[in-house]
Amino acid sequence: MPRWLSSVFVVIAPQEGTKMPPAKKTARKATKKTTKSPAKKATRKAVKRKPTRTLSAAHKKALAEGRTMSATVDRYLAAVNTPKRRGRKVTTATLTARLADARARAKTATGVEKVVAAQQVRDVQAKLAQVNTGDGGDVKTLEADFVRVAKKFGENRGIGYGAWRDAGVSAVVLKKAGVARTRG
Repeated sequence: MPRWLSSVFVVIAPQEGTKMPPAKKTARKATKKTTKSPAKKATRKAVKRKPTRTLSAAHKKALAEGRTMSATVDRYLAAVNTPKRRGRKVTTATLTARLADARARAKTATGVEKVVAAQQVRDVQAKLAQVNTGDGGDVKTLEADFVRVAKKFGENRGIGYGAWRDAGVSAVVLKKAGVARTRG
């Protein structure tokens, strides 16, 4: 044992041949079991339950309106903040030609080449579906919907002009929506 430790703590070592005293046993008090009579069991007080609350029609309507406004704002912000695709635009005709070529290779290939060709077929089909659906929707329509709800949504949530601008909404769109330019 280090010298500095012995000065801080007093170590008591048990002596050889000594045993610890036995643990104390506590005596339990004998309790008499009582049985309740059937009459007493029936006379228990009925517990009052709180009635289930139901929302009023106006409250339900306000919740639904809030959900639709939130979804509209979310869709617009997602469309605005989606990075623009770089590079050459691919036409539908080019994609269908690539798909036919990939399908032909998938039929004739063997081994690893067959798996690679099958994956190319799936990739080209996904790109073709993406081009056909327009991916991201019409930004003009989303903008018009956003303009309709932005002011009320911002007032309800306490969102100011600066926060909208930080989120990527242009000043022109905010002006259309009637969101006032503030300091803070």
